[in-house]
Amino acid sequence: MMPLAMAGKGQEMLIKKVGGKEETRLFLENLGFVPGSKVSVVSEVDGNVIINVKESRVAIGKEMALKIMV
Repeated sequence: MMPLAMAGKGQEMLIKKVGGKEETRLFLENLGFVPGSKVSVVSEVDGNVIINVKESRVAIGKEMALKIMV
């Protein structure tokens, strides 16, 4: 298991766990980051990570990406 922020570009992975405070977890779950979802890193720009999740592209900060375990 590793943080999503450390994942390679274009690699499709399954979310195993979403950490952080309850408020943060709920925010990420509303974006589609739930255990069992497939995600892949599209790109990383200035510390922000663009992720493909549930047929959408979502940009999140590196801090958030470190809380998502794949």
